[in-house]
Amino acid sequence: MIKILFVCHGNICRSPMAEFCMKKLAADAGKNGEFEISSAATSTEEIGNSVYPPARRLLNSKGINCSGKRARQITVADYAYYDLIIGMDHANMRNMKRFWNGDPDNKLRMLMDYTDTPGEVADPWYSGDFETTWHDVFKGCSRLLESLE
Repeated sequence: MIKILFVCHGNICRSPMAEFCMKKLAADAGKNGEFEISSAATSTEEIGNSVYPPARRLLNSKGINCSGKRARQITVADYAYYDLIIGMDHANMRNMKRFWNGDPDNKLRMLMDYTDTPGEVADPWYSGDFETTWHDVFKGCSRLLESLE
């Protein structure tokens, strides 16, 4: 089983969108049992909060249920537990490397690096553009799943 952790700043928009998108893609491909997929935050700001309402509505519009998801912060144990840890932007990557004293096992990746348009996943917290974020997340997760097959 491949264990994947998606990470963003607060774990209420981008990383839960990626978590539930990837779960849906894996289920649709009949590969549910091959993956353990979760998400977390680099910050403590949103711990315990549910998925941000516009992100939840967007996921629901795609037939994806994220009810019950609560934001949590990454832990020291996460680095050892997960096989792949996928950040949404450069700040997330910096914060994770600081938190885990680097990336000795080469587990940290940027989601968009799996696509033909590497870079950062658009942050809807600032733009309000959840549709663009969804397109980034869907493209990144689709290509990530392809790379793991």
